[in-house]
Amino acid sequence: MLTSWWAVIWPYLVGTLVIGAVTAGGWWLWKTDRLIRSGDRRWRHEDAVITGHRTLAEVDAMDGTDFEEFVAGLCRRDGYTDVRRVGRSHDDGADVRGRLPDGRTVVIQCKRYNPKRKISNSEVRNLLGSQVHFGADVAIFVTTTYFSGPAERCAVQNGVMAVHRDHLGLWNNGAALSSLASVNGSGQGDRQHRARRKKTYG
Repeated sequence: MLTSWWAVIWPYLVGTLVIGAVTAGGWWLWKTDRLIRSGDRRWRHEDAVITGHRTLAEVDAMDGTDFEEFVAGLCRRDGYTDVRRVGRSHDDGADVRGRLPDGRTVVIQCKRYNPKRKISNSEVRNLLGSQVHFGADVAIFVTTTYFSGPAERCAVQNGVMAVHRDHLGLWNNGAALSSLASVNGSGQGDRQHRARRKKTYG
């Protein structure tokens, strides 16, 4: 009688144990996946916060290579892909290359200058030559200083995004670079701003 009862119950018991094991295994895999994804998001967020919390004074203290890496990091934060620092001697005017989130290729020139020194027209033209050389869709000039009038006009007329010190501060503080495109060629400060800048940097 007991043997007969056990023979009937056994398949159900085994099935229940198997279902329980599969359910537990699935739950464990789901939980592990959630933890991994959460950790990855947290790491990316912390990296973005660190990147965006450098002051301009800290940026000014960087050497050229560190500044290029800094700009590359901001690009990655904005969703650029295939970002790599290529700046070196004989770099053909390119310091950082990559792809915009929409897939277009980009070439970036980085100049970490003292704020009282201005970017010249010839430097913008060098970037235009680099854009042609690499066949890039977009050219961006990023600097810790400002553009001379002719350099700024050259950039705007030729579709170069001119990221001067004020725009760099906004980008560093979390604004997406794409959001600054609408103010390209403007925002280098009003008369009072320029007076304060001259007083600060001489």
